[in-house]
Amino acid sequence: MATGREIAQLCGVSVATVSRVFNQPETVNEDTRERVLRVAKELDYRPNESARALSTKQSTMIGLVWDTDHRRPGWRHPYLQDLLIGLKSALSAHGYHLLMLATSGDAREVGASLADPVGYVNMTRRHHLGGLVLIDSGSDAEAFGAFAQSGVPCVALDVAVEGPRATYVTSDNAGGARAAVAHLVGLGHSRIATITGPPGNQPSEARLSGYREALRDAGVEPLADYVVAGDFYRASGTAAMQRFLALDEPPTAVFASSDEMAVGALLAARAAGLRVPQDLALVGFDDIEIASVVEPALTTVAQDKPGFGVAAAKAIMAMITGSGPDGPVVLPAQLVVRDSCGARQV
Repeated sequence: MATGREIAQLCGVSVATVSRVFNQPETVNEDTRERVLRVAKELDYRPNESARALSTKQSTMIGLVWDTDHRRPGWRHPYLQDLLIGLKSALSAHGYHLLMLATSGDAREVGASLADPVGYVNMTRRHHLGGLVLIDSGSDAEAFGAFAQSGVPCVALDVAVEGPRATYVTSDNAGGARAAVAHLVGLGHSRIATITGPPGNQPSEARLSGYREALRDAGVEPLADYVVAGDFYRASGTAAMQRFLALDEPPTAVFASSDEMAVGALLAARAAGLRVPQDLALVGFDDIEIASVVEPALTTVAQDKPGFGVAAAKAIMAMITGSGPDGPVVLPAQLVVRDSCGARQV
């Protein structure tokens, strides 16, 4: 790979001039700038990002802090995969890149933990990262608050944070849940259960709140036995559905706070001999790919997953440039009616 010194020799300029062409192009006259860029292109020269960050005190790298939680297969959740694609694409359009700062089970064993975010903040400053995107597993919102107060541009996903240069992006989780449960009520159901996400997780709590509000709006008192916590993954949906079916009066409809859990509930219902939607109505949340291909196709609440990442990228770029953002970003969530909720109470 060509070096800046080689480019300088071929163009008859100093190494410092080559550096300014890529870092402060407005300080170099047009003829010299075009000559350097032409030779650099011919030799496939790329500036060293680490050196550029040290010289300019700025970086085109955005740190992604993600506690995947060693107890859960966080990387494999399709919702998060789609979100990251949107985030990466939007940052790339601005010339920025993602640097993963995830913790894992192995990292925890050697003492790396979001319980003490000071090390991550120091690393951000040491490498002159442009900012941080924060994805929470549900147990580290307090640590994320420390990130938000650090003064480093921060955008949290689905975690309400406040700070001098911090904001967050989320969906209308409560509104989406209300729409889902209201739809089930409109089909004639009153025995409606829900499988929530993990306690303390903000989207989970908001969806549970929307579930309860929709039932109360319909004059239906929420029953404690009809609320079972899951973890957004399929196995917990199966376990929750088995608990519902063991009740003396099982529900006729279930709203699951994720499509993965809804599919788990569907499998448990089938194993028990129930038909969906003839015997049980089922609604999920997220609208991941499996929702439209499972049989029957899953009624769900769609989140704008790529748009989520795009909104996060836009917000962090606004903070880097000093133009904002004005406040949290709340994206709409839309009910998508398919085949899994057609049953009516008998």
